[in-house]
Amino acid sequence: MLFRTKKTVDIDTSALPRHIGIIMDGNGRWAKKRGLPRSAGHKAGAEALKKIITEANNLGVEYITVYAFSTENWKRPKEEVDYLMGLLMDYLINAEKTLAGENVVIRAIGSRKELSEEMQRQIIKTEEFTKNNTGIVMNIALNYGGREEILHAVKDISRAVKAGEISADDINERNISDALYTGGQPDVDLLIRTSGEMRLSNFMLWQVSYAEMWFTDKLWPDFKPADLRKAIYDFQNRGRRFGGV
Repeated sequence: MLFRTKKTVDIDTSALPRHIGIIMDGNGRWAKKRGLPRSAGHKAGAEALKKIITEANNLGVEYITVYAFSTENWKRPKEEVDYLMGLLMDYLINAEKTLAGENVVIRAIGSRKELSEEMQRQIIKTEEFTKNNTGIVMNIALNYGGREEILHAVKDISRAVKAGEISADDINERNISDALYTGGQPDVDLLIRTSGEMRLSNFMLWQVSYAEMWFTDKLWPDFKPADLRKAIYDFQNRGRRFGGV
Protein backbone atom coordinates (compact mmCIF):
# COMPACT_ATOMS: atom_id res chain seq x y z
CA MET A 1 0.00 0.00 0.00
CA LEU A 2 1.29 3.48 -0.87
CA PHE A 3 0.68 6.51 1.32
CA ARG A 4 0.80 9.75 -0.68
CA THR A 5 1.82 12.88 1.21
CA LYS A 6 0.81 16.42 0.36
CA LYS A 7 4.15 16.77 -1.43
CA THR A 8 3.38 13.67 -3.52
CA VAL A 9 5.98 11.52 -1.77
CA ASP A 10 4.88 7.91 -1.89
CA ILE A 11 5.50 5.88 1.25
CA ASP A 12 5.26 2.12 0.98
CA THR A 13 3.41 1.13 4.15
CA SER A 14 4.45 -2.48 3.60
CA ALA A 15 8.10 -1.52 4.09
CA LEU A 16 8.00 0.78 7.11
CA PRO A 17 10.79 0.95 9.67
CA ARG A 18 9.58 -1.22 12.54
CA HIS A 19 11.27 0.93 15.18
CA ILE A 20 11.96 4.68 14.93
CA GLY A 21 14.11 6.54 17.44
CA ILE A 22 13.86 10.33 17.75
CA ILE A 23 16.24 12.74 19.44
CA MET A 24 13.94 15.72 19.90
CA ASP A 25 16.42 18.59 19.87
CA GLY A 26 16.01 22.34 19.62
CA ASN A 27 13.22 23.33 22.00
CA GLY A 28 15.35 25.94 23.73
CA ARG A 29 16.62 27.46 20.48
CA TRP A 30 13.07 27.55 19.11
CA ALA A 31 11.99 29.60 22.11
CA LYS A 32 15.04 31.88 22.00
CA LYS A 33 14.40 32.74 18.34
CA ARG A 34 10.97 33.97 19.36
CA GLY A 35 12.05 35.82 22.48
CA LEU A 36 10.25 33.30 24.68
CA PRO A 37 11.36 31.42 27.81
CA ARG A 38 12.79 27.94 27.30
CA SER A 39 9.69 26.51 28.96
CA ALA A 40 7.63 27.73 25.99
CA GLY A 41 9.88 25.71 23.69
CA HIS A 42 9.43 22.58 25.74
CA LYS A 43 5.66 23.05 25.72
CA ALA A 44 5.65 23.49 21.93
CA GLY A 45 7.84 20.40 21.66
CA ALA A 46 5.31 18.36 23.63
CA GLU A 47 2.57 19.43 21.22
CA ALA A 48 4.74 18.43 18.26
CA LEU A 49 5.30 15.02 19.83
CA LYS A 50 1.58 14.29 20.05
CA LYS A 51 1.20 14.90 16.31
CA ILE A 52 4.20 12.75 15.41
CA ILE A 53 3.04 9.82 17.54
CA THR A 54 -0.42 10.01 15.99
CA GLU A 55 1.06 10.09 12.48
CA ALA A 56 3.42 7.19 13.14
CA ASN A 57 0.56 5.16 14.59
CA ASN A 58 -1.69 5.92 11.63
CA LEU A 59 1.02 4.85 9.21
CA GLY A 60 1.48 1.54 11.02
CA VAL A 61 4.90 1.97 12.64
CA GLU A 62 5.23 -0.63 15.41
CA TYR A 63 7.64 1.07 17.86
CA ILE A 64 8.87 4.59 18.46
CA THR A 65 11.32 5.75 21.14
CA VAL A 66 11.64 9.43 21.97
CA TYR A 67 14.43 11.01 24.00
CA ALA A 68 12.52 13.02 26.58
CA PHE A 69 15.03 13.51 29.42
CA SER A 70 18.58 12.21 29.59
CA THR A 71 20.69 11.30 32.60
CA GLU A 72 22.77 14.38 31.74
CA ASN A 73 19.78 16.76 31.70
CA TRP A 74 19.88 16.99 35.51
CA LYS A 75 22.80 19.40 34.99
CA ARG A 76 20.44 22.02 33.59
CA PRO A 77 19.17 24.88 35.79
CA LYS A 78 16.80 23.62 38.51
CA GLU A 79 13.96 25.81 37.26
CA GLU A 80 14.16 24.25 33.81
CA VAL A 81 14.45 20.71 35.20
CA ASP A 82 11.43 21.26 37.44
CA TYR A 83 9.42 22.58 34.50
CA LEU A 84 10.42 19.62 32.32
CA MET A 85 9.44 17.15 35.02
CA GLY A 86 6.08 18.86 35.44
CA LEU A 87 5.56 18.82 31.68
CA LEU A 88 6.42 15.14 31.50
CA MET A 89 4.05 14.40 34.37
CA ASP A 90 1.25 16.23 32.58
CA TYR A 91 2.10 14.39 29.38
CA LEU A 92 1.81 11.01 31.10
CA ILE A 93 -1.48 11.96 32.75
CA ASN A 94 -3.00 13.35 29.55
CA ALA A 95 -1.73 10.39 27.54
CA GLU A 96 -4.25 8.21 29.32
CA LYS A 97 -7.01 10.31 27.77
CA THR A 98 -5.48 11.19 24.40
CA LEU A 99 -2.88 8.74 23.13
CA ALA A 100 -4.49 5.80 24.89
CA GLY A 101 -7.65 6.57 22.98
CA GLU A 102 -5.63 6.17 19.80
CA ASN A 103 -4.58 2.66 20.83
CA VAL A 104 -1.01 3.63 21.81
CA VAL A 105 0.98 1.53 24.30
CA ILE A 106 3.07 3.81 26.51
CA ARG A 107 6.24 2.70 28.26
CA ALA A 108 8.90 4.66 30.12
CA ILE A 109 12.48 3.45 29.77
CA GLY A 110 15.41 4.58 31.87
CA SER A 111 16.38 4.61 35.53
CA ARG A 112 13.47 5.46 37.79
CA LYS A 113 15.26 5.70 41.12
CA GLU A 114 16.13 9.39 40.64
CA LEU A 115 12.55 10.32 39.75
CA SER A 116 10.05 11.54 42.31
CA GLU A 117 7.71 9.00 43.89
CA GLU A 118 4.79 10.81 42.27
CA MET A 119 6.40 10.45 38.84
CA GLN A 120 7.15 6.77 39.46
CA ARG A 121 3.55 6.12 40.47
CA GLN A 122 2.23 7.92 37.38
CA ILE A 123 4.53 5.91 35.09
CA ILE A 124 3.18 2.67 36.53
CA LYS A 125 -0.40 3.93 36.20
CA THR A 126 0.01 5.05 32.58
CA GLU A 127 1.79 1.85 31.56
CA GLU A 128 -0.91 -0.25 33.19
CA PHE A 129 -3.70 1.77 31.61
CA THR A 130 -2.28 1.37 28.09
CA LYS A 131 -0.66 -2.07 28.22
CA ASN A 132 -3.52 -3.87 26.45
CA ASN A 133 -3.64 -1.48 23.51
CA THR A 134 -2.62 -2.95 20.17
CA GLY A 135 -1.24 0.07 18.31
CA ILE A 136 2.21 1.60 18.28
CA VAL A 137 4.45 1.10 21.32
CA MET A 138 5.78 4.46 22.45
CA ASN A 139 8.90 4.33 24.60
CA ILE A 140 9.50 7.54 26.51
CA ALA A 141 13.22 7.66 27.37
CA LEU A 142 13.05 9.36 30.75
CA ASN A 143 16.18 9.73 32.90
CA TYR A 144 17.77 7.64 30.20
CA GLY A 145 21.37 7.17 29.12
CA GLY A 146 22.65 4.61 26.65
CA ARG A 147 25.77 3.79 28.66
CA GLU A 148 23.77 3.50 31.87
CA GLU A 149 21.36 1.13 30.10
CA ILE A 150 24.20 -1.14 28.98
CA LEU A 151 25.73 -1.03 32.47
CA HIS A 152 22.35 -1.98 33.93
CA ALA A 153 22.14 -4.93 31.52
CA VAL A 154 25.67 -6.09 32.36
CA LYS A 155 24.88 -6.05 36.07
CA ASP A 156 21.69 -8.07 35.52
CA ILE A 157 23.56 -10.65 33.46
CA SER A 158 26.39 -10.78 36.02
CA ARG A 159 23.89 -11.53 38.77
CA ALA A 160 22.43 -14.34 36.65
CA VAL A 161 25.90 -15.81 36.17
CA LYS A 162 26.67 -15.54 39.88
CA ALA A 163 23.39 -17.28 40.70
CA GLY A 164 24.27 -20.10 38.33
CA GLU A 165 21.32 -19.37 36.07
CA ILE A 166 23.62 -19.07 33.04
CA SER A 167 27.34 -19.53 32.45
CA ALA A 168 29.69 -16.84 31.20
CA ASP A 169 30.04 -18.79 27.96
CA ASP A 170 26.27 -18.50 27.44
CA ILE A 171 26.40 -14.70 27.22
CA ASN A 172 25.63 -13.52 23.70
CA GLU A 173 24.10 -10.56 21.88
CA ARG A 174 20.59 -11.85 22.48
CA ASN A 175 21.17 -12.01 26.25
CA ILE A 176 22.33 -8.42 26.25
CA SER A 177 19.50 -7.21 24.02
CA ASP A 178 16.94 -8.90 26.26
CA ALA A 179 18.46 -7.27 29.36
CA LEU A 180 18.13 -3.75 27.95
CA TYR A 181 15.19 -1.51 28.77
CA THR A 182 13.85 -2.31 25.29
CA GLY A 183 14.12 -6.07 25.80
CA GLY A 184 11.82 -7.95 23.42
CA GLN A 185 11.65 -5.07 20.95
CA PRO A 186 13.43 -4.86 17.59
CA ASP A 187 16.49 -2.67 17.17
CA VAL A 188 16.03 0.85 15.82
CA ASP A 189 15.73 0.95 12.03
CA LEU A 190 15.53 4.72 11.59
CA LEU A 191 17.05 7.35 13.88
CA ILE A 192 15.86 10.94 13.48
CA ARG A 193 17.54 13.95 15.04
CA THR A 194 16.35 17.53 14.71
CA SER A 195 18.06 20.94 15.04
CA GLY A 196 21.05 20.22 12.80
CA GLU A 197 23.10 18.36 15.40
CA MET A 198 24.76 15.15 14.18
CA ARG A 199 25.58 13.07 17.24
CA LEU A 200 23.93 10.32 19.27
CA SER A 201 24.16 12.06 22.66
CA ASN A 202 24.21 8.74 24.53
CA PHE A 203 20.92 7.59 22.99
CA MET A 204 20.25 3.88 22.43
CA LEU A 205 23.90 3.06 21.73
CA TRP A 206 23.27 -0.67 21.38
CA GLN A 207 19.97 -0.49 19.50
CA VAL A 208 21.10 1.93 16.77
CA SER A 209 24.06 -0.18 15.62
CA TYR A 210 22.62 -0.56 12.11
CA ALA A 211 20.04 2.20 12.11
CA GLU A 212 19.70 4.55 9.16
CA MET A 213 20.27 8.08 10.45
CA TRP A 214 18.28 11.08 9.26
CA PHE A 215 19.16 14.61 10.30
CA THR A 216 17.28 17.85 9.75
CA ASP A 217 18.01 21.49 10.59
CA LYS A 218 14.42 21.95 11.74
CA LEU A 219 14.01 22.56 15.44
CA TRP A 220 11.84 19.97 17.16
CA PRO A 221 8.73 22.16 17.68
CA ASP A 222 8.73 22.81 13.91
CA PHE A 223 8.96 19.11 13.03
CA LYS A 224 5.71 18.13 11.35
CA PRO A 225 4.08 14.85 10.25
CA ALA A 226 5.20 15.69 6.70
CA ASP A 227 8.80 15.67 7.95
CA LEU A 228 8.31 12.25 9.48
CA ARG A 229 6.98 10.97 6.17
CA LYS A 230 9.98 12.49 4.36
CA ALA A 231 12.36 10.69 6.74
CA ILE A 232 10.54 7.40 6.16
CA TYR A 233 10.60 7.96 2.40
CA ASP A 234 14.38 8.50 2.50
CA PHE A 235 14.73 5.38 4.66
CA GLN A 236 12.84 3.33 2.10
CA ASN A 237 15.14 4.51 -0.67
CA ARG A 238 18.39 3.51 1.03
CA GLY A 239 20.17 0.19 0.61
CA ARG A 240 20.55 -1.52 3.98
CA ARG A 241 23.39 -4.08 3.84
CA PHE A 242 24.07 -4.64 7.56
CA GLY A 243 27.79 -4.93 6.94
CA GLY A 244 27.44 -7.01 3.79
CA VAL A 245 28.47 -6.11 0.27
